[in-house]
Amino acid sequence: MLSCTNVRKSYSIGDRKVEALRGVDMQIDEPGFYAIMGRSGSGKSTLLHLLAALDKPDSGEITIGGRRIDSFTDAEATDFRRTKIGIVFQAFNLIPTMSAIENAELPAILSGATSEAARERARELLTRLGLADRLDHRPDALSGGEQQRVAIARALHFSPGLLLADEPTGNLDSASSESLWNLLSEIAVERKISIVMVTHEPAAAAHCREVFVVADGKVTNRIATEGLDEGAVAARYQQSVATA
Repeated sequence: MLSCTNVRKSYSIGDRKVEALRGVDMQIDEPGFYAIMGRSGSGKSTLLHLLAALDKPDSGEITIGGRRIDSFTDAEATDFRRTKIGIVFQAFNLIPTMSAIENAELPAILSGATSEAARERARELLTRLGLADRLDHRPDALSGGEQQRVAIARALHFSPGLLLADEPTGNLDSASSESLWNLLSEIAVERKISIVMVTHEPAAAAHCREVFVVADGKVTNRIATEGLDEGAVAARYQQSVATA
């Protein structure tokens, strides 16, 4: 479902070259909820951007759903992001002048779907996510947790096989965060998709099937979380980082 082989990415800052990724190898073969964890500057956000086809690696291969995405043209990358994967950002990125259902149906409208089909799909997703009575509310009338659910509905519009989430609970309180982690775990099981979440929170990672630990631009460990609580996940993560 997802494979990275010796993926490298660097950036130039003035006269200095910064190696963000130094040969990432990563593979996900089964549906489920997965986490990418790492310290600030470890390369985890860069990795997520490459998986989302928002940027290209300097070298290496990235395959998602059987397609090589590392050499996409801009047009191919745009189409891939719109229809083959879902992306959920911390900032929600909802259009403030649109209602919840209008935000959720937007990907289909932009792809040329009929307004009736787009509206019905958006209604179905928002209802499943517990927002049946909030369809006509604009973002400023929704709580942070509700806004994030609208963003998830929008990302799921085309039933992607992969959903990428960048610190999705960073702007939410603890109760809303817990609810969202549970929801993402349920969605992965129900829809048989892979959800990959960048996070720095062991509490979030404890809801995941496995955790990929990123340190110094590489995936240095893979932690299976079955039977582990938040404290145990945190301990395993800290041990992985310390020995990287």
